[in-house]
Amino acid sequence: MIWKKAKTLLSVYYAYMVEYRAELILWVLAGSLPIILMGVWIQASQGGQFGLTPVDFARYFLAVFLVRQFTMVWVIWEFEREVVEGKLSSRLLQPLDPAWHHVTSHISERAARMPFIILLIALFFLLYPQAFWIPSLSQICLFTIAILLAFTLRFVIQYTFAMFAFWTERASALENFWFLFYLFLSGLIAPLEVFPEPVRAAVLCTPFPYLIDFPVSILVGLPTDIGRGFAMMIGWTLLFLGLNRILWRAGLKRYSGMGA
Repeated sequence: MIWKKAKTLLSVYYAYMVEYRAELILWVLAGSLPIILMGVWIQASQGGQFGLTPVDFARYFLAVFLVRQFTMVWVIWEFEREVVEGKLSSRLLQPLDPAWHHVTSHISERAARMPFIILLIALFFLLYPQAFWIPSLSQICLFTIAILLAFTLRFVIQYTFAMFAFWTERASALENFWFLFYLFLSGLIAPLEVFPEPVRAAVLCTPFPYLIDFPVSILVGLPTDIGRGFAMMIGWTLLFLGLNRILWRAGLKRYSGMGA
């Protein structure tokens, strides 16, 4: 029964996503900031002051681009609109937690954008063949697990912020504020390897580096504590998931279905 529901939702949302191929291409290109930063860091690394070679930076930011493509989340804007416009009411009548609609739409979108991602990666290696490498089987397996956990953590964090839509019409402002820290502490702007050690140690206690830097480090072979990384990802996910359920139950008591 659960499988049938999942299969139906995935097929419906996948069909919906592939109808907007042009928009998907723009979404993929919108996540190309790591490619731009790659050029900056490659140029800066010519002086040899960062402990990473130009090729290391190229591989790192290519992996960042890949991780970003698989972990992008927009659930807060969808949920905020559903609450404000009252569209959540119809979802509450279904024998299924509304969260699963958002989960399956995200998964379907990943599948739909896959061909564009592969094309861009192939183009990158064609233009910069020095950076080509083949990760080991263990790296690929660990990276796959890390990607799944990173997406889960990112989704749960943003979905938790989305719960504040029950109290304010601009819950997305929380995500915008959070994104400032995510931008600088996740490894999106710079590898944690170049951070001063005290700063790096403090950042590793937050959920940010496990959203990008940790899975990237696994894929490109940078030193990282794999056991601690997975433990932190699971711990932060459970923490935000618990907070999410508390806010969900409290929010439903306030929800009036306005706009329905």
